[in-house]
Amino acid sequence: MGAQAHSRDLSRPGGRRRASGEADTSARARIVHLLPGAQPVLCVVLLVGGRVVEHAMPGTALGLYVLAYLAGGTGSAIVAWGALRERRIDVNVLMLLAATGAAYLGSWIEGAVLLVLFSTSNALEFYVMGRTRRAIRSLMTLRPAEALVRREGREEIVAADTLRIDDVVIVGPAERLAADGLVVRGTSGVDQSPITGESVPVDVGPGSRVFAGTINQRGSLEIRVTRDPEDTTLARIIALVEEAQTAQAPAQRMIDRFGQIYALGVIAAAGLTYVVLTGNGAEASAAFYRAITLLVVASPCAVVISTPATVLSAIANAAHHGVLFKGGAHLESLARVHTVVFDKTGTLTVGRPAVTDVIAFDGDPTGLIATAAALEQRSEHALADAIVDACRARSVSPREPDTFEAVTGRGIRGTVAGTVVRVGSETFLRHEGISIPDDGLPILASLRNEAKTPILIGDTQLRGIIAVADTVRPGAAEAVAALRALGIERLVVLSGDHQQAVDAVTKQLGLDEGRGDLLPEDKVRADEALEASGPATMVGDGVNDAPALAAATVGIAMGAAGTDAATETADIVLMGDNLGRLPYAIGLSRQARRVIAQNLVFAFCVVGVLVTIVLVTGLRLAFGVVGHEGSTVVVVLNGLRLLGYDSPPAGSRHRVPFLRSIRPAAARRP
Repeated sequence: MGAQAHSRDLSRPGGRRRASGEADTSARARIVHLLPGAQPVLCVVLLVGGRVVEHAMPGTALGLYVLAYLAGGTGSAIVAWGALRERRIDVNVLMLLAATGAAYLGSWIEGAVLLVLFSTSNALEFYVMGRTRRAIRSLMTLRPAEALVRREGREEIVAADTLRIDDVVIVGPAERLAADGLVVRGTSGVDQSPITGESVPVDVGPGSRVFAGTINQRGSLEIRVTRDPEDTTLARIIALVEEAQTAQAPAQRMIDRFGQIYALGVIAAAGLTYVVLTGNGAEASAAFYRAITLLVVASPCAVVISTPATVLSAIANAAHHGVLFKGGAHLESLARVHTVVFDKTGTLTVGRPAVTDVIAFDGDPTGLIATAAALEQRSEHALADAIVDACRARSVSPREPDTFEAVTGRGIRGTVAGTVVRVGSETFLRHEGISIPDDGLPILASLRNEAKTPILIGDTQLRGIIAVADTVRPGAAEAVAALRALGIERLVVLSGDHQQAVDAVTKQLGLDEGRGDLLPEDKVRADEALEASGPATMVGDGVNDAPALAAATVGIAMGAAGTDAATETADIVLMGDNLGRLPYAIGLSRQARRVIAQNLVFAFCVVGVLVTIVLVTGLRLAFGVVGHEGSTVVVVLNGLRLLGYDSPPAGSRHRVPFLRSIRPAAARRP
């Protein structure tokens, strides 16, 4: 339970790091996982055996006690020796000193009990922390080992690690995808919850982007590989989480620095206790016993493990909800944030135009949008797809126009069912000789005030108006409400879009402030001004918002699956497009901060109480060990609670079940 051993790597005794590709199913891994639990069991067996034969065979009993010491203390001795070689003193050193002192006094049983409880505490801590790390390492099992590939007209099964860019991978129903790529043939639903945390499968077809580790639902897909196996979104997620595991949180770094000074102080205090007691006439053995007991109860095991146990549990939980923290420092920083700054386009809004209003002066909105879509399907204008999509959403397929002509920058004209139709701006229709009736002018003004783009449709007269705008993202209002409920004091929009569009979104979502017409450097200055009043987090798409993401106390990239710039720039990555992950992440960080505070207060209180009892009245070494090791187990289990933290994201139907995200891939087809 050495402080430094934990700060290095809890996946192996002695702090040796496990290679990322090493399989947990290897024989050596199984032995390593059995050792921590076997040590206290063997120690107990030898201790009981020695106690049974102590009176009949004293020599044999002594041998069994020595073996019990070796069984219970070898692991700690290895870690302690490594610490001493680096000129450090950790809690393993303190425990071994206490056990050795007990043996010197002839208190073999109490010394062995110390090692039994200490090794038991180590084993529990090892398995608890191992559960946290295995929850993260389970991500590695998401990608199947093999893939069915079509190469040179032949289908063959190959190792997933050997896939190359432009390979065509065939994925059947209920199979996991082996690579990032684009769908070239087939339609299906894909469960992307392991990557993005979204609970609802996404419909995909030709041209859709898909990710390794996700699960095909019903149809067969052919996917062209676009990333090498080591560069997939899943691989980058694993790399990010592994990096987060090794990065210490500020509280942990402070405790580690404090631990060295504290350990030396404990040894000095134990020595001083012995000197003072013997100087006042106490027997040397009694004074030495009390000094050893003080050495045990004052050891900072629970203090040292309180932070990493909590931080790793929180990071593991977040990773399975589609939120990646790049280290404990960002987890702690997010908990302090009381201002959230949003980019608009692609963050608060969908990022692509959609039809919002259809005003037909003849009372037939479906007919109006079908007429407009007949021409717009031939147009290359940015708003054309929105009108065509809206038409098809009404289960109407736009007919082919008889003639078509684009007037660059103004509109389009053509013949639909024998009628000449114009679609475009107000200026274009006026130029075409179509007047705007008096009752249409207030409608145009109202749409423009709402930051919507009006598209007018007419033949010999104005037939109607279709409004197009970048719409607010589904779930954004619920996410904003959840942030308010968390006590976020200020919600601000910083955008390069025009001020009118920013004002419309700000009003619709009930935000505190919206600033438009900003260049990237303007966003940085605005963010720095907001930071002057307290820590703030910037939420953006991770590409054009990169400078502002870097400048904020915490930069959060949203919808970053497959986006290199997002994962490189931001401190926290929301893999999906669900803005509800933001209040979940803030809530998790604040809960982690509360758990760390609980652990530290509890650990220091236990140490204070035990030290006071030892100094005032004395305490049996075994009772001191129980109190000391018990507090360590309590703080570890308290930190482990964060693996079950579940604050359903705003706008999400239900949480993503943990077991669902690590379900084994279906068997490959022969």
